[in-house]
Amino acid sequence: MSGVVLNGHGGLDKLAYRDDLPVPTPGDNEVVIKVGASAINNTDINTRIGWYSKQVTSQTNNGALDGFDASVDDDASWAGSALSFPLIQGADCCGIIVAVGGNVDESRIGERVIIRSMQQVGDAADHLCRTFGSEVNGGFAEYAKADAVEAFTVKSELTDSELASFPCAYSTAENMIERANVKATDTVMITGASGGVGSAAIQLAKRRGARVIAICSQSKREQVLALGADEVIARDQDVVKVLGEESVDVVIDLVAGGQWGSLLTVLRRGGRYAVAGAIAGPMVELDVRTLYLKDLTFFGCTYQQREVFENLVSYIERGEIKPLVSKQYPLSEIKTAQQAFMAKQYTGKLVLIP
Repeated sequence: MSGVVLNGHGGLDKLAYRDDLPVPTPGDNEVVIKVGASAINNTDINTRIGWYSKQVTSQTNNGALDGFDASVDDDASWAGSALSFPLIQGADCCGIIVAVGGNVDESRIGERVIIRSMQQVGDAADHLCRTFGSEVNGGFAEYAKADAVEAFTVKSELTDSELASFPCAYSTAENMIERANVKATDTVMITGASGGVGSAAIQLAKRRGARVIAICSQSKREQVLALGADEVIARDQDVVKVLGEESVDVVIDLVAGGQWGSLLTVLRRGGRYAVAGAIAGPMVELDVRTLYLKDLTFFGCTYQQREVFENLVSYIERGEIKPLVSKQYPLSEIKTAQQAFMAKQYTGKLVLIP
């Protein structure tokens, strides 16, 4: 089969499109999917360049094209351990089940499915997980293998490209919103609001009836408003000056970086802060007095309970959320697609077709 393999941590040169890869064979409790579409996420870039390593302290884009100089191999995965190469990436995957392994009902052959990106490992209490396309091979190929329990049937008239835009970004956003217990009475501020997770978070917060303030580049203002945001603040503006102190109930943060302290300033007393990304840089300065004197609650959001993805599938099937596909690329043009992704000139998702 054809597919893209990652041959190590580094720049775009570490990605290789090949047409001689073996088609995966399902083991017990596994299925093989003929991939209809996959999509690009920050995690694909972060994994390729080794950004998850604690040795890397700068923003993603500093190493997105050429990688980082630091040696990151030992702890450059979500789990903080070394990855095995070559690796087929791709956290997003939509397709049709074409083969099943032992203990899987053959009636599942022909089901149209999406794969849960963040998959539980062990007991829920341990908060351990693995990422499809990181700790195991993912969707950047003609065929992909997955645990049968992680392949969720979706009954929808949406295209494969549209369905492939949901799994990683929307489950990440829904997990953050669920953990922060967003309610209809809340005002929610979302950073990085024009990206995949940010645009998903707008829809999912509005689905709960919350008021949404979105932060993004000024050029994407109208697109973000069209998604449902009630107010848009340009990312180079001072949110404290625009909104005033203690003006929002929840912050959904995907950016971190230099402006991080201002996010806590605009949180009301008793406010909630949820984070699942740090594309502007992972190192921030915290005045601990702000945390405890304002009785703030922080949520780091990686592990997802199964019901998060189950709920996401139900939203899709009921038409309560909509896909936002910005552009499609052939899988063979993944390097071009990743360059477009890193340029941040789009709103929503970039999709790859095998």
